[in-house]
Amino acid sequence: MANISLKQLRYFDALARSLHFGRAAEACAVTQPALSMQIQDLERELGAVLIERTRTGAKLTREGEEAARRVALILAAVRDLEASARQGDALLSHALRLGVIPTIAPYVLPRLLPVLRETYPDLDLELRESQTHHLLADLAGGRLDAVLLALPVDLPDIETLPLFQDEFVFALPESRPVPEGALASPDMFLNERILLLEEGHCLRDQALSVCSLNRAGKLDTMGTTSLSTLVQMVAGGFGVTLLPRMSLDIEARSGVRLMRFAPPIPHRTIGLAWRTSSPKKTDFRELGRIVTEAAVSLTRS
Repeated sequence: MANISLKQLRYFDALARSLHFGRAAEACAVTQPALSMQIQDLERELGAVLIERTRTGAKLTREGEEAARRVALILAAVRDLEASARQGDALLSHALRLGVIPTIAPYVLPRLLPVLRETYPDLDLELRESQTHHLLADLAGGRLDAVLLALPVDLPDIETLPLFQDEFVFALPESRPVPEGALASPDMFLNERILLLEEGHCLRDQALSVCSLNRAGKLDTMGTTSLSTLVQMVAGGFGVTLLPRMSLDIEARSGVRLMRFAPPIPHRTIGLAWRTSSPKKTDFRELGRIVTEAAVSLTRS
């Protein structure tokens, strides 16, 4: 039976994520030779080469890729075990690492955070904002406890809780003539220049799906990473876009006309995701309740 330590697994996990010995050693707060020695010991115990050393860093072998996937699951289970041992009876009274996608964070967090601080003063909240696939990778690997994102999430060992629906609105230049009381429809995107977030943002994929934008006019990403930039482009007359209703308090501005869609109104479903093995499910459901209450005024007319 192999004599493998958690230290070895944590060092290997850091190296598998960074693919750089120096950065992995820094993340683990050890010297590079110490980290390298532990990785070599792990390879020796497993009888397999996990890492290819290169001039610029490191590369996972085929065995290393499989080991990295399994190690992430093992470390996530260990973190859940530690959290379960620390878990008390009081809700939201311990550390909570929450990931939030960029098309939710700037709109919900200003309303959510004051409520959490007032209602649960003992909560030690850590936030990370990133794209969905990065957050889900950190969730599966135990580096996050929960993620606030747009559903669905189709991953093994991940549980989700739908919270509320966030409708889309059609944003076009204010100079564009529109009949009074007119409602938007997917056909309005035909022959239009559609401004979307860059690939990797789930809002881009949702826009393409729910409004049939795959058969629309020219799709234009332009490397845009924020809704604010899209709105500025629309105001400048460079195209049209979709905006989630929750963003309007911040993103609605002069030069942009907003139109509601005719039924069925396209929308996204906002929810929480966490590992099935997590002992904090009661905390997550309470967090979901507070998120829903904080966001309700953002998603209703």
